This record gives sequence, structure tokens and C-alpha cells, in this order.
Amino acid sequence: MTQTSPAAASSAAPVQAAPPARRRRVHRAWFVAAVTFVTIIGAAAFRSLPGLLIDPLHQEFGWSRGTIGAAVSINLALYGLTAPFAAALMDRFGIRRVVAVALVVIAAGSGLTVWMTAAWQLWLCWGLLVGLGSGSMALAFAATVTNRWFTERRGLVSGILTAASASGQLIFLPLLSWVVEHHGWRPAAVTVSLAALAVAPFVWILLRDHPADIGAAPYGAREFIPKPPPVSGAARRTLTVLSASVRTGTFWLLAGTFAICGASTNGLIQTHFVPAEHDHGMPVTTAASLLAVIGVFDVVGTIASGWFTDRFEPRRLLAVYYALRGLSLLFLPMLLGPAVHPPMLFFIVFYGLDWVATVPPTLALCREQFGEDSAIVFGWVLASHQIGAALVAYLGGLARDVFGSYDLVWYASGTLCAAAALMALVIRRRPVVPVPAAA
Repeated sequence: MTQTSPAAASSAAPVQAAPPARRRRVHRAWFVAAVTFVTIIGAAAFRSLPGLLIDPLHQEFGWSRGTIGAAVSINLALYGLTAPFAAALMDRFGIRRVVAVALVVIAAGSGLTVWMTAAWQLWLCWGLLVGLGSGSMALAFAATVTNRWFTERRGLVSGILTAASASGQLIFLPLLSWVVEHHGWRPAAVTVSLAALAVAPFVWILLRDHPADIGAAPYGAREFIPKPPPVSGAARRTLTVLSASVRTGTFWLLAGTFAICGASTNGLIQTHFVPAEHDHGMPVTTAASLLAVIGVFDVVGTIASGWFTDRFEPRRLLAVYYALRGLSLLFLPMLLGPAVHPPMLFFIVFYGLDWVATVPPTLALCREQFGEDSAIVFGWVLASHQIGAALVAYLGGLARDVFGSYDLVWYASGTLCAAAALMALVIRRRPVVPVPAAA
């Protein structure tokens, strides 16, 4: 019998083609981030409205600007104070349940304002209900999604999700100002209600709580991470984390700088810029459009800040952001007028780039200093942001009633931003614990 040599057999065997290279699929984390982005945009509609309501409510009901500002203050304070509890509730009941309920509460609070006849009803609907609902949709939501679904590109993703709020303002502010101008404030409130309500089904259907729900690892992770069990006692855990974090100087520095951030953005510009420009003869729709332009450049600035945060020292970034913001506020009283002019446009662009650029580095510092509890700690830091915003929303309206202008508020806020820049530089980096050498 003739035998075939191994070499001949090998050469005679058919050559098997290499399997085609598999296409790299887009990680599901990016789809979750996209749903989160759209959700925050829909919920951001209500944030465009308070500054547009001050004059209409003052004219219709005779309420003082301080009274109306008090409702905005309640809203802003609860927006912040609810955030850390919402982050803990997301660990207990899941992200999509908490967010869907929050959107329904926002829709109810905004819609009920249509029938109000007394100031306490404004405080109840716009202050309490919308404040509680929006607090559950706060940046702690973005922080939770980022922490669970990403181990790489966290700075960039947090910047993108933070920019979603500005995008919502950009989309809705010109529309709402036109509605208020031509049809009154009630249709504008209904528009906000419907916008928040329309997003809820998308959250319920498309959002997922954890990568393990779909059998995937977080983006950038080298191994699968099991989904942690639900954490009971959300309120107790939230307060426990607060009790531990307040014992550190870093927490107070982060909370102090972020309080000034809220005072100089949500509390000041977002609430009082439109009525301040109107005081100088500018039409409300024009002033609202300028505020929307801030939203355009806020998107660019926040995403860029997230990119910078992945590459540069967060403390120094914060110092630069606050110093530039304070400088621009000191010049603002000289720029207000009846018409749009180049220096005002420069301020709008400059302020827009810096609007919430502080969020990615602040979130990075929380993550660096507080680890697994960083989302809840960031929720408490965000609470200080909103308390600062609430104080200035009220005090700004009160100063306008007493002094007849906003000039004092602009100068005081600029000075506070300079103090925040110094506070950011004082934050110490977390020391790296050396690994003990093997014996």
C-alpha cells in the first residue's frame, strides 16, 4: 500500500480561508448615553421658563419680583436637595423607574400652574412639585449613568450629558419666549408640561439600569461587572454618605465653589438676565434669544471641558473657569442696553463657553476623592449649587425691588467667582497609597 508522506498530505489538504474580521459594534453604553441626553433635554424645558414668567406674573397678579423669585428659589433649592436622595433611590429601584416618575411629577407641577390664583399655589406647583421632579433629573442622574456604563471617557461623557441641559434651553427658550409674548404664560406652562410628559415613555422603553442587564461590560472595562443587588435604605445611605463626607475639607471646598457656580448661572443669569435687559429697553424675545445663544456655546464649552478633564488637572481647570466667569460679570453692567452690540455678543459667547464647564472637573474630583459613593456625594455638592442659585434668584429680585437695578448683584457675583477660583486651588489631590513591597 502506497503511503502518502505527511508533507504531501499537508499540501493536498484544502486551504481553509481565515474567518472574516468581525465589525466592531458600537457599545451599548453610547446608546444609553444618547437616551439620557434626550431625556435631560426634554426635562430641561421647564428650566427655560422662570426668567420669562417674572414680568407676566407681576403684571397679571401684582406679585412682587421678590415673591415670584421665592418660588424660583424653592424650585432651585429642591432641585439640589433632592438629587442625592434620587441617586440613592436609583441604586434601590433602578434608574428608569426614578426618572420616569420624576418626568410625570414635572409635567403635573407645570400643568397645574395654569389654574393658580395665589402666590402660595405658585410656590406649591412650580416650587415644590417641579423642584422635586427636576431634582430627580439633576446631574446626579448623569453621574449615575456615567459611573455605571463607562470606565473610560468619563470626562467626555459627563460633559456631553451636562450639555444636554443647555441644549434643552436652546431648543425651548426661543419657542417659550414667543409663546409668552404672543399667547401669554399659560400656554408656555402647558408646553413645558407636555414636553416633560412626552419623554417618559422613551425612558421606560429604552433606558437600562446597568450593563449587566444586557450581559455587557461597561465601556472600557476589561472584564464583566455583575450588577450589584438593590441597596435598601436609600435615605439612610444618603445621610450616612453625607455624614462621612462633611468631615473632609475637600467636600466643603467643592460645595462652596459649586454654590457660587449655581449663584452665578441658574440663580443670576438664567433667572434675571431677561428682565434686566428688559429694564434697559430690550424686547423680551431678543433677550431670550441671547440667553439661548448662551445655550449654544454652553454645549461646546461643556463638551470641551469634559475632554480637558480627561487630560488636565481638574483643580486648575476650575480655577480658570471661575476666574474668567467673575471677570466677565464685572463688565456686564456696562454692556446692558436696548440693542444687541458686539461687546454684548462677546459676553454671551464667553459666558456660554463657561456656563457649566465646571461640572466635569467637579464630578472628576468627587470621583477621585469619594470613590463608589461619588454619585451621592456629587448629589450633595449639587445641592449646594442649587442653594446658591436659590439665594441669588431671591436676592436678585429683592435687590431689583429695593435698588431699582441689578448692578449690585452683578458685582457681588463677580467677586464671589474670584473667591471660588481661589477655593478650587486649595483642594488637595488625594494621596496615592504606595503598594507595600513583597517580603
